[in-house]
Amino acid sequence: MQPMPPIDLPSLPLRPATRFAPSPTGHLHLGHVSNAVWTWGIARATGGSVLLRIEDHDRGRCRPEYERAIRDELEWLGLHPDRESRQSDDTEVYREALDRLHRTATVYGCRCSRADIVRRTGSEPPDGEELRYPGTCRSRGIPPGETAGIRVVLGDEAIRFDDIRLGQQQHTPARQCGDLLLRDATGNWTYQLCVTVDDARQGITLVIRGEDLLGSTGRQILLGKMLGRDHPAAFLHHPLIVNHEGVKLSKRDRATGIRELRAAGRSPESVLGEAAWRTGLLPELRPLAVSELPALFR
Repeated sequence: MQPMPPIDLPSLPLRPATRFAPSPTGHLHLGHVSNAVWTWGIARATGGSVLLRIEDHDRGRCRPEYERAIRDELEWLGLHPDRESRQSDDTEVYREALDRLHRTATVYGCRCSRADIVRRTGSEPPDGEELRYPGTCRSRGIPPGETAGIRVVLGDEAIRFDDIRLGQQQHTPARQCGDLLLRDATGNWTYQLCVTVDDARQGITLVIRGEDLLGSTGRQILLGKMLGRDHPAAFLHHPLIVNHEGVKLSKRDRATGIRELRAAGRSPESVLGEAAWRTGLLPELRPLAVSELPALFR
């Protein structure tokens, strides 16, 4: 694994406020640790802060025992946030955001499932492409009640931004995803709405996350603009750790779960070192202490 070129620290916000934002739908794995290494490392190298945000907007999949495990596993790794929040404590702010969009944008009820969208578009999208919603319910007059999802029309605006690691990017969200889902038919607020609202109200100035979420950036910047955020956060998308099949790690990859690695006798330093090495931050595999994280970015 070749080391990454150094991050241009002067291009980062001054004393950035960033976040580590796991969902309590399972135990942390090595991919989460890699994100934590980048997040805590950059924050500590620049005098910034880290918010631990528990993203439990999906009430059907999130479990209190997984939230407890997240905190325990971060403690074991020696990673301590500067502040904490939990999305389920703040559901009213998402309703307020929806009310604002009702006043300033086209918001409508939608009863389409993924299967419905695939059937109307003709096929599943090719690998690497997302399923675009074609606006089927936009003119149907479905009230956005408890039995329907809620979507917002994004318009055809192109969003340009500079990723700190990947350089200049341009997204046209309406062509990528179509009308954006804000709440699903079961009443859960969506990831796209929650993170956009939270990053703005919690003063997040630097979002550090994996390359798999790069495609969400333009729509989150645009949605934030629609909600009144004129100056979006800066973004840095880091490499992903993949399994032996070349697929990014998931909570199903138990071999890389922190719980399993601890049970196998691994030390926190060895886990941090592997996460850093596998995302190009170390030239060789070795243990890495928490105190060394800032030096990876200087």
